[in-house]
Amino acid sequence: MKLNAFTDYSLRVLIFLAAEPTRRATIREIARAFDISEHHLTKVAHFLGKQGWVQTLRGNGGGLQLAAAPEAIAIGQVVRSAEGSALPAECFEPDGGSCAITRCCRLRSILGDAVHGFYAVLDQYTLADLARNRHVLARTLHIEPPARATP
Repeated sequence: MKLNAFTDYSLRVLIFLAAEPTRRATIREIARAFDISEHHLTKVAHFLGKQGWVQTLRGNGGGLQLAAAPEAIAIGQVVRSAEGSALPAECFEPDGGSCAITRCCRLRSILGDAVHGFYAVLDQYTLADLARNRHVLARTLHIEPPARATP
């Protein structure tokens, strides 16, 4: 099963933010790190904010930061929410599609099991699992650590 670009970008934004969870990041920073469109990331950030995974702050000093602990963000739920209903074949459409063998075909059941298995695996992981190597991620993505407060 191939994830759509929106889901891919959603996961990338979350991973970026989890690499330095105490700092805010801008859409521009994330777009540059992954060499993807700021326009697309704006939509992704809005979606992640509506889901409660990311806090978005506008204005000077604004940006994105995780709104929940990485341990509380389930990868399966992120993928389900971003992908929408899993439709691996025409027969999964609400009206059953127009395939001549839909009523007697066993493929739908097999594909349904495969989708279920796919999400069952994703449900075993959280954002914390994806960011266990957060220091390596931060270096790779050129993320500056948060400034330390001076006494």
